[in-house]
Amino acid sequence: MILKSLFVAAFFSAYALGDGDVVLLTDSEFKAKLDGYEIALVKFFAPWCGHCKKLAPEFERAATILKRNDPPVILVEVDCTEGGKDSCSKHGVSGYPTLKVFKQGEFAFDYEGPRDADGIVKYMKGKAGPSSKELKSLDDVKKFLDNFDPSVIGFFKSSSSEENVQFQKLASALSDNFRFAHTFDPSVLSHYNYEGKIVMYQPPRLHSKMEPSELVYEVLWISLLLKTGHGMVGHRTTGNVAQFERPLITVYYDVDYVKNPKGTNYWRNRIIKVAKKLSEEGKNVHFAISNADQFNHELTEHGLTYSADKLVVAARNAKDQKFSMTEDFSVDALEKFANDFLEGNLKPYLKSEAVPTSNDGPVKVVVAEEFDKIVNDETKDVLIEFYAPWCGHCKSLAPKYEELAQKLAEEEDIVIAKMDATANDVPAPYDVKGFPTIYFAPKNSKKFPKRYEGGREVDDFIKYLAKESTDPLTKYTRDGKKIKAKKVDL
Repeated sequence: MILKSLFVAAFFSAYALGDGDVVLLTDSEFKAKLDGYEIALVKFFAPWCGHCKKLAPEFERAATILKRNDPPVILVEVDCTEGGKDSCSKHGVSGYPTLKVFKQGEFAFDYEGPRDADGIVKYMKGKAGPSSKELKSLDDVKKFLDNFDPSVIGFFKSSSSEENVQFQKLASALSDNFRFAHTFDPSVLSHYNYEGKIVMYQPPRLHSKMEPSELVYEVLWISLLLKTGHGMVGHRTTGNVAQFERPLITVYYDVDYVKNPKGTNYWRNRIIKVAKKLSEEGKNVHFAISNADQFNHELTEHGLTYSADKLVVAARNAKDQKFSMTEDFSVDALEKFANDFLEGNLKPYLKSEAVPTSNDGPVKVVVAEEFDKIVNDETKDVLIEFYAPWCGHCKSLAPKYEELAQKLAEEEDIVIAKMDATANDVPAPYDVKGFPTIYFAPKNSKKFPKRYEGGREVDDFIKYLAKESTDPLTKYTRDGKKIKAKKVDL
């Protein structure tokens, strides 16, 4: 299959817990063993440490796949309370867990990367070996392709060719995210007959009779493979979520390419049937599979629950609206859901509290179902606080926020509002990562609300609103000073 483009994407994988893939070293063997590893990530830990316990399964999952990297990346752990005290002391370990990278037994640098499995894999792959590995024989190619992740190989006549020069720049820029290799070997070029081309190979675990396992590219261009780079049904993980375009339909189940690849592909092949049919009909939709446990937060966002005996399906469109399939999974049900999703026949799922029966207080209570009605009202400026019921700072702000609303109660063009962001979906472009988060939405610019970064005293809010309000306040000047009432002569 010849395509005239090249998408550069990150293909990372979510890995199930391995069995003994993390190497436990003691003081007596620490140096000797590390000397034999080209690159190793060492975790210094204490058994009682809560953060260490949380990291352990992620570290093990990463070790399972990184040991098959080329070159292998070995993940090591050292117990600083027993057996490894001297090594921990020598390397200045003062807190747990401490992670350090070693190359051929020598300390290289402190690990400052992510602490989830996919993040560790991505980070460490980028630190191991050259950006693009030269393959000098057919055996080299076969070995390189025997990997958990997709691989990109450039087949070039010489190192000085323009195609190779551009390929190396690409590999250098994206080596943290992708596996690159190149070859100039005549026997390889003759065997594969891809001279001057770039080929993306799906890993053996994702091979299916229903789609090509190789995509061949002639030009280094990004856009088209953005739609095809993951195959008809990509393996979506916590490390590569950004690589999946919308509209996207994700099927969640016990995806596990380490312990149960056959069972994982049993369901993936059925999803491919639907994806292939819709593609042949010219319909634009992307499909993916994800591990339900690792993406439980997404299921919660869609109002879904997962149990081991069923698959669950969710979708998001270009507007970031959420849709959930309520029927039990089957090929026919998935196809119907996909068509209804594309044709706009489904009602978006919205996590929302019930609309208040009374909303006459100074501070207007906003729920997701009424967000557009209150906050996006084009006739009103709105100051909205996104809070969490358990947040101490929010509780401290509450009486001041109430006082502010009371002082501005007669300002007809301004609404003071609040929304429980833990019980309601927060729409884009509002970005809420902490509490309280406050935004000002002017009546003439609802698509571009302004994050409030000022003080949290009543006077601070008044000065801000007096200055930013679309129309002048009736009780305050533009600099926030109260307008004195005119004396009336009797």
